[in-house]
Amino acid sequence: MIMQQTNFKALISKIILFYSIFYVIMKLIAVLFQGAWPIPNLLFTIPYIIFAAVGWRMMKSEQFSWIYVIAGVIVISVIRYYEMEWMEAIQQYFN
Repeated sequence: MIMQQTNFKALISKIILFYSIFYVIMKLIAVLFQGAWPIPNLLFTIPYIIFAAVGWRMMKSEQFSWIYVIAGVIVISVIRYYEMEWMEAIQQYFN
């Protein structure tokens, strides 16, 4: 019996890529159509745009990196954990 080996690095990289694209789209929809605060929401999209661009390039070249995976998991986790607190602080700073 031959088992197909799963490339976890490629799988997680693609998940980070698609999550980043989804996050940016959702933030843009929130700002444009739901009246969300533009400055903090658009600032939060910057790391996701970077992850999407790097992930897209890696996916096209089929060369994936553990550094991308580790950085993606850490940055996404930290941003999501502190998002509301940081969003309020950024909004207060710019008002």
